[in-house]
Amino acid sequence: MAFKYQGSLAESVSHLCGRGKGILAADESPGTLGKRLKNTPELSHLENVEETRRQYREILVTSETGSCFGGIILHEETLLQSTKDGKPFVEILKGKGVLPGIKVDQGLAPLGEEETVTKGLDTLEERCAKYREQGARFAKWRSALKVTGSLPSRQCIEENAEQLARYARICQEQGLVPIVEPEILITSDYDMARSREVSTQVLKEVVRRLQEHKVDMKLCLLKPQMVMPGSDCPTQAGSDEVAAATLDVFDECLPGDLAGVFFLSGGLTEEQATVNLNKINLLARERYNNAQPWKLSFSFGRALQASVLKLWKGDPSNAPACREQSLALAQANSKACEGLYQPPHPSPSTASLVETFRGHQGQQPN
Repeated sequence: MAFKYQGSLAESVSHLCGRGKGILAADESPGTLGKRLKNTPELSHLENVEETRRQYREILVTSETGSCFGGIILHEETLLQSTKDGKPFVEILKGKGVLPGIKVDQGLAPLGEEETVTKGLDTLEERCAKYREQGARFAKWRSALKVTGSLPSRQCIEENAEQLARYARICQEQGLVPIVEPEILITSDYDMARSREVSTQVLKEVVRRLQEHKVDMKLCLLKPQMVMPGSDCPTQAGSDEVAAATLDVFDECLPGDLAGVFFLSGGLTEEQATVNLNKINLLARERYNNAQPWKLSFSFGRALQASVLKLWKGDPSNAPACREQSLALAQANSKACEGLYQPPHPSPSTASLVETFRGHQGQQPN
């Protein structure tokens, strides 16, 4: 059965999966962005109010990144914001050929004592219709799965996969391309073998539920974690091992008609995220003889923003330098999604971007 907005959905997918294109994740909730301000010494003096957030988001929206980003995921607050001169962010993005996207989940809710599900399905249909009218053309829904020796539980995997599938179906019916994000939380000490095991379990269940709900995979995007050990594991993996493990899991789990895979950057440094993405694409080119089944790109948040945020310091006079840094990071990852990245990396920092408040015991603020 064709969807009402079938043609529009296909056009949006084609644009998002364009050559050298990725997606900027700038959909942090006010609470999450507030924690970043508080936890960053250069920004801790700033008050977490809407105008502060608007000023920062204006830098991201007005950077000349149209050749690198097919879309930008926005928070509901940002979708209706404008520049200081009164020009709507959505219009600026469209003028640059960048599709506006929207975070549609409403944060995490407890599932038992240690796990979570995601809120927002009960009002999703009407909100998707509204967001499309306001200019959004794709959406994102995030689940968060904690990993230990015994977690995630089967119940957690199944309930989150079901939510992701129902969300994706509703989005397609309402004319928004769904980005499905089953995030396997990096803040743990699990090893590579456990990462592969959990990634396989989660992705198989997500795909099964998507197909069960008759989600059109050609009009659907996946946003997974790269397959790698937890951030506290004493034995970390190099980019060659991450690339091989990631493609092994994908070969076992993902259907060939899935439109694209847009990786999240997890707890990686800005440089590690780029290097891993580049290595994944180089290996995919070799493994699939230049005919890889899926677009393999990026939907990074922290790995495209961390150094920009620090450089900004809340000072409007730093905006031009911030836009230059934003473009440099975007260009590096644009090259990486074609396997063409060459060092040096534009990031001035080698700090890990792990955030411990993004899962259970620190559920993502709304």
